[in-house]
Amino acid sequence: MGRNSGIASRPTAYRRRNTWLWRALAGLMVLAVAAVVGVSVYVGWSLSHPAPRPVDRTPAEVGLAYESVAFPATDGLTIRAWFLPAEDSSSTIIMAHGYTSNRLSPSLPALELARAFVDAGFNVLMFDFRNSGESEGDVTTLGYHEVKDIYGAVDWLKSEKPAQAQRIGLIGFSMGATTAILAAANEPRIEAVVADSPFSDLRDYLSVNMPVWTGLPNFPFTWLIITLLPPLIGLDTDAVSPIAVVPYLKQPLLLIHTEGDDAIPSSESRRLFEAARPGLAELWIVPGTRHVGARQVDPAAYDRRVIGFFEKTLGTGEL
Repeated sequence: MGRNSGIASRPTAYRRRNTWLWRALAGLMVLAVAAVVGVSVYVGWSLSHPAPRPVDRTPAEVGLAYESVAFPATDGLTIRAWFLPAEDSSSTIIMAHGYTSNRLSPSLPALELARAFVDAGFNVLMFDFRNSGESEGDVTTLGYHEVKDIYGAVDWLKSEKPAQAQRIGLIGFSMGATTAILAAANEPRIEAVVADSPFSDLRDYLSVNMPVWTGLPNFPFTWLIITLLPPLIGLDTDAVSPIAVVPYLKQPLLLIHTEGDDAIPSSESRRLFEAARPGLAELWIVPGTRHVGARQVDPAAYDRRVIGFFEKTLGTGEL
């Protein structure tokens, strides 16, 4: 009986070891999944809550007169801005910066472009999106809520500067370009749009290009971030889709992109151009690889092209 009992105990010991191994493997899998989810949430949260960059220069440094102003976005957040007057002008251009930047857009740089606009006879409104620069807010939604900041800018211009904002143009860069198209689709008081380096659809863009911003591999992180983050920050990803509204856009649109853009491919602007109403959209592809780098290739040519577009669509006007 002793020998039989020993033989019978070996399968029992084997089963116990097997059970322990399976439990250990299951535990490791749970920890791995938890870690991946945790990293996805942390990285997504960090991307949507970038620290605002300080506004450390003023238009006075490039010889421009300006007025520091504040106005409410249409959901109540306070947006801070500068109004730069041109002499006897009834047309104003709103400038909308990109992700993690502010009204200065130092890589552009925005103050130089603003000076070119003013010299050409346009008033300029430079503002900080929510959670940027000096504006209120603690979350960035890549255009979803930022359209409310542009609506607030238009409301402020029409109520506080009606003579100088009889006609309004809008120029945006990267996230600001996407937001500009979305805002113009629902705001007829915006009469012309320049979109420099926009993406055409947030979900499609992030599904392919998320690693550019996260540094993480597409699998498994991209799907998790796109799935988990929006409900946490109040973002409807599918609503951030210029490609869905550009066929109905009634305003003239100038799309600008560098050919080899290293963050948002130029195919995004090409896609928007192909979907736009015939005769209302222009596409200007500039050699280069830098994101929002078209002006740096040739500032004079860039300024001529953009100012010419606004002169054709808005006129500078005289008070």
